[in-house]
Amino acid sequence: MISRSLARALLASVALLTASVLLAGCDTDQVSLATNAKANQPVPPKLLAAMVEKNMDLQSPILVRLFKQEAELEVWKQARNGQFALLKTYPICRWSGDLGPKVREGDRQAPEGFYSINPGQMNPQSAYYLSFNTGYPNAFDKALGRTGSQLMVHGDCSSRGCYAMTDEQIAEIYSLGRESFFGGQKAFQLQAYPFKMTPVNMAKHRNNPNMPFWKMIKEGYDHFEVTRQEPKVDFCEKKYVFDAAKTPDAKRDPVFDASAKCPAYVIPEDIASAVRDKDARDQAEYNKLVAKGTPMARMNTGIDGGMNKIFASKIPEGSTGLSETAEGSTLEMLAMAKAPGTIPGHVNPPKPNLDAVAAAPANQEPVVAVSAPAATRVAAAAPAGENSSGGFFSNLGRKMGLGTADTTATTPPPQETASVAPAAAPATPPTATSRLKAAVTRFVPGRDTSKDAPKPAVAATKPAEPVKPDTRLAATRPALKPSVSDGASEATQIMGAAPVVSSNSFDSRFGAVK
Repeated sequence: MISRSLARALLASVALLTASVLLAGCDTDQVSLATNAKANQPVPPKLLAAMVEKNMDLQSPILVRLFKQEAELEVWKQARNGQFALLKTYPICRWSGDLGPKVREGDRQAPEGFYSINPGQMNPQSAYYLSFNTGYPNAFDKALGRTGSQLMVHGDCSSRGCYAMTDEQIAEIYSLGRESFFGGQKAFQLQAYPFKMTPVNMAKHRNNPNMPFWKMIKEGYDHFEVTRQEPKVDFCEKKYVFDAAKTPDAKRDPVFDASAKCPAYVIPEDIASAVRDKDARDQAEYNKLVAKGTPMARMNTGIDGGMNKIFASKIPEGSTGLSETAEGSTLEMLAMAKAPGTIPGHVNPPKPNLDAVAAAPANQEPVVAVSAPAATRVAAAAPAGENSSGGFFSNLGRKMGLGTADTTATTPPPQETASVAPAAAPATPPTATSRLKAAVTRFVPGRDTSKDAPKPAVAATKPAEPVKPDTRLAATRPALKPSVSDGASEATQIMGAAPVVSSNSFDSRFGAVK
């Protein structure tokens, strides 16, 4: 079965190459797709075996779902019974922004919603190994005046409003999309969510200002959950409509316009009934969780996006940011597991935005997850010699990977000569520095907070020589990547080197075509 599938894939590639050469005068993108070695890597044998086990054809349609909080990308594939089944889940190496939809150009937000990816959106010449365009903004986004362009799912593990995978992962995902097009799928659907739309997650984020939007796209989530079919997506009155069909007395299908009044339509009763039942169960569970006081998610204090736990565990001072670690596991526990692909040396794990935290009101307790400011900074390795004055921000810089490993020697505290009661210090409101320290403590997984207890004043001696940061980079990428399913070599992983920003970093290449 596997050999027949591989043979069909090779024949399809040859056929596409021949057709593309004949049409070279009018469709150069197809020529580049057919002749690009990276874009034509075969589907790995382990994935082919999984397809056989799940009764799927190599070239059957696919569907992709993305979840920010879980930092996961799911590839679903249509089985021979006509329903979609989960083929594989890929951990996301990096996504940027906050939980919530993209609103404007430059806000660093990764989009949320329903998008359609056709062959023209597949980019075999990407500066980030391989990529495909999400299709943002869709008609709904445009109706709301939302702006932005070139929002991708790509390799290189660096994100500026995109969903970034490792090169090995994107090669595999790209091959699955390519084969679905060879099989006749005109476009595959991409569903992007802030989190899995479960009662627990909805309860945690119940006071988030994005909740009306999330409830709307949850309808599409539920349609897929109960039917295991790709939901038909339309837009009208600046909202999503799922699986709309013409009314019994209509002679033609309804025509939708995202900015206009909705036409007359119906949702097939079998789908509508199943969705109502699921929604009722979800609402009952949600009410129980709220009644028992399920804690609400805290406000994003400037953390830029998230990273799956498996990648965060491989990076010194790595953090999952706004993504969640698995229940009962820590980054230390995951450090021995193999990463699904090469982690480049210039990767920036999620870090708090120091300006945003320091500028927060002194008496405000963050309880709502809101959009990150448009001017969010990306933490980068500081040049040697910075923060040489020591102090709190120097220590913070070392802990967050922002400065050098500067250290200051101290002497033991002097012996007491008399029992003198210290004068009571006047109560003062918390400072920006203390709020910053508290915020960092909350968002660094596995941090030992016992070390934050006040320490007695000590006399400082001559500072030790700063420890130079490790500037080792990952080995240069080969033209082709080994399969993630078949396992990448351990030698390709960054296991101890400190992350650095190379001259070929994401920012320096952002002007290039993704």
